[in-house]
Amino acid sequence: MEKGREARDYRKLAMNFWAQARANLATATTLVDAGIYYASVFFSQQAAEMALKAAMADHLHRSAAGHNLIQMANALEAPVEVMNAAAELNPEFLLTRNPDSLDGVPAQLYDRSAARLHLRCARQILDWAKSLV
Repeated sequence: MEKGREARDYRKLAMNFWAQARANLATATTLVDAGIYYASVFFSQQAAEMALKAAMADHLHRSAAGHNLIQMANALEAPVEVMNAAAELNPEFLLTRNPDSLDGVPAQLYDRSAARLHLRCARQILDWAKSLV
């Protein structure tokens, strides 16, 4: 456990991350249905990130800094299919927001298929992370 935090503080933090993870997943779903694919992919990544941060706070009693889904999933000893989902979503934190990260405008580079793939990955991570509680 990190210095200065008690188990109840981590439980509250985890609950807040879970609430945001669910909201981000709902947003990603709404955006894919609306045809705003790049934003759906971003919110899928965010849903997975919040779920992994919730699991770390709840399960390991520690905070996760940054946005690296692979490192978080690894710290939680995730199974290979969750690690693969984390690897799929990991770069999207930057790629969906920055034209200099891709060869083009993110808003123009994602399609329905990509958005649905990333949404499935996010759901897989959320389901697995929730099973740790």
